[in-house]
Amino acid sequence: MINVFTVVAIPFCLFMGSWQLSRFETRIDTHEQQQEDASGAEKAAAKPLRDLLPVTTETSGRRATATGRYDTEHQLLVPDRRLGDRTGFYVLTLLRTDGGKALPVVRGWLPGDASSKADTAKVPAPPSGRVTVTGALQATEHEGSGGVTASGALPRGQLGMISDASLVNLVPYSVYDAWITSSQAPGALRPVPPVVAEGTGLDLKAFQNLGYTGEWFVFAGFVVFMWFRLFRREVEAARDLALGLTPEGPAAPPSGPRPDRAPDPEDSDDAERNRSPSATA
Repeated sequence: MINVFTVVAIPFCLFMGSWQLSRFETRIDTHEQQQEDASGAEKAAAKPLRDLLPVTTETSGRRATATGRYDTEHQLLVPDRRLGDRTGFYVLTLLRTDGGKALPVVRGWLPGDASSKADTAKVPAPPSGRVTVTGALQATEHEGSGGVTASGALPRGQLGMISDASLVNLVPYSVYDAWITSSQAPGALRPVPPVVAEGTGLDLKAFQNLGYTGEWFVFAGFVVFMWFRLFRREVEAARDLALGLTPEGPAAPPSGPRPDRAPDPEDSDDAERNRSPSATA
């Protein structure tokens, strides 16, 4: 039975380890491709927003354009966003596009934190009238993907996650399930680089795949080790049995006279004296 388990377990562990390793290598290749795409993103021609939706790992980070009017009454701050080694806010304004939906546009980054609040006086007002915005397309955020908290727990005018689900209760119109980071940041704002799409690049999940690879190969080695120990134990047990040994120690000598030993007269006399009277009657 142990041999059957070993024959099945070792190939399975090796297969799972190889599969996890291939996933890690795929993420490395994707990360390198993203670096190449990012280096040429500024030179690549921007495409209309409708041509890049829905957002996928291929279209995330691509330059998109959208035309419409900014909703100046619903400018929001997204706290706890890092740029380099500093923490600050994204300045988010909704662009009412010609298609009817609104597109969240991150117009730039402003230093500050949620406790001290941002200096809103430094936030430039969005331009009025009809505008065309160009920026990197991003997928909507979810819990744990970049948002810091639920929007209801933040002060008025702040948003925890950039998503249509977070904005649905703040604006009286529908919102795209995507957002863009504007390539031009006015005033004191600093431009925000594109965010790496979820499930790609050298993130924590990539190194988890690498850790799982090592674990599966260790499991395979452990199966081989246990099989060797059990096999050696069976060989030793068979050798002890052949030598007449038992697990408790050497075999006990047989009781009674040995077949090759002559009868002792004294033994016969002792046996005669020990006979009971009832037996001799």
